[in-house]
Amino acid sequence: MRFLTLALILGLLSFASYSQSKTQQDSTSIKQQEKVLQVEVPIYKLFPTENYWTFIKLDTRNGKMWQVHFTISDGYQGELILNSRSLVWTEEDEVNGRFTLYPTKNMYNFILLDQIDGRTYQVQWNNEKEKRFVSRIY
Repeated sequence: MRFLTLALILGLLSFASYSQSKTQQDSTSIKQQEKVLQVEVPIYKLFPTENYWTFIKLDTRNGKMWQVHFTISDGYQGELILNSRSLVWTEEDEVNGRFTLYPTKNMYNFILLDQIDGRTYQVQWNNEKEKRFVSRIY
C-alpha cells in the first residue's frame, strides 16, 4: 500500500512539473508569436490614390493620416496632414494593423475602418486644405 501511495505521489509530482513546464513553454511560444506578429504588421502603410503623384500614409495603430505627394520634376513634393489626432483613447489601445483604408469610386474619398471595433470614417484628400477632412460615419 505504501509503495502504491508513494508511486501515486511521485506520478502526481511528475505530472505537475510537466504541466508547469508545458505552461511556461506555451506562454513563451505565445509571446514569441506576438513579437513576430508585431513585426509582420507594419505601423505605417501607403495607399495609392487614383492620382499618380498622391498617396495616403496611414499610421495603422491610431488612424493618423497624411497626404503624400512626390514628383520627378519641379512640382510639389511633401506631406499634408489629413488627420493629426489619434482615433483611439490611449496608447495601450494602439495595435499595429488596427486601421486600414478602402478606396471608393470617388477618387478623393476613402473609407477608414477600425478593424477592432468596426468604427468607420470618411476620408477626403485634396490639394486644397478646406477640402481635406476625416469624418466619422454613424
